[in-house]
Amino acid sequence: MDVIRSGAFGEAVAHGFFTRNGGHSAGIYASLNAGLGSGDDRETVIRNRTSALEVLGLPADRLATPWQVHSPVAVVTDGPFEGERPKADAVVTAKPGLAVGIVTADCGPILFADEEAGVVGAAHSGWKGAVTGVIEATIEAMESLGARRAGILAVLGPTISQASYEIGGERRDEILAAIGPHGDRFFEAGRVEGKFQFDLPGLILSRLTAAGVTAHDVALCTYGDERFYSYRRTTHRSEADYGRQLSAIAIRG
Repeated sequence: MDVIRSGAFGEAVAHGFFTRNGGHSAGIYASLNAGLGSGDDRETVIRNRTSALEVLGLPADRLATPWQVHSPVAVVTDGPFEGERPKADAVVTAKPGLAVGIVTADCGPILFADEEAGVVGAAHSGWKGAVTGVIEATIEAMESLGARRAGILAVLGPTISQASYEIGGERRDEILAAIGPHGDRFFEAGRVEGKFQFDLPGLILSRLTAAGVTAHDVALCTYGDERFYSYRRTTHRSEADYGRQLSAIAIRG
């Protein structure tokens, strides 16, 4: 199984930014599809998630992931979600041996840890989550469990790069309206008139730094690297659906 790990995290946590390799799904979902919201066979997706947890050294039932809705909502948990999952885009825990995770296919996966306090979190941040406050909400949720902002390390996993993320003028204006004119630095002229290349990783890292945490970036692009699922690549290839890769973190038990 192909897993991206950051050397910034210490031995107190187990974590992984999983690729699409090493799973059980077939076809357009091949092969480690962790997206319960995809059209893939649900039992196969659960089997993939179980395989990922094994790599983290955790039992099959020790993963909490939310129902992602591009929101600024972060939830605190001490166990896996039973029944309907909460509509949120970040999960935080202080429970040893419980992995919190999110799934992505171009948006930014962010894993957080205050190893001294024993608190971890996972956030899903597209442009909407970034400008509406999912990063700040995650940090505040961690603080509610005893984390210190100055002690929090955040690592941004594989995310669509600026070179691959073209948007229109209306979307650019919407983002600038939310973050202010200083946000111009996150845009470059596109290859087509009226289009812009948007630096989502740059915006996320800027928000993390402004929030007072230490930020790192694995600097991998989901669009250009075939090891990852990419919503935009799927769209450009006119494929019917796409998988999602899992990013997860846990305090070692």
